[in-house]
Amino acid sequence: MRIVEDNKFKKVVKRLNTNQKKDLDKAIMLIISEPNIGQEKRADLKTIRVHKFKMVNQLTLLAYHYNDECIVLTLISIGSHQNFYRDLK
Repeated sequence: MRIVEDNKFKKVVKRLNTNQKKDLDKAIMLIISEPNIGQEKRADLKTIRVHKFKMVNQLTLLAYHYNDECIVLTLISIGSHQNFYRDLK
């Protein structure tokens, strides 16, 4: 499986602490093992899935897109629930 990181995702990950990155890595490994684990969105965000997980005891959302045909996982965005979907559009 090929993993592609969006620029927005890279910027946020760059600012994370090491303990936050460990929790993020666990969530990404979970998505790799089971790509359909995230909740599929509707309307404008139809092709995007969002996986909710705890990062240092705080609920965090990870937006991604999985392409079955090419076996590509694109990590789009990460953040807290506040304004997450508005910024994703």
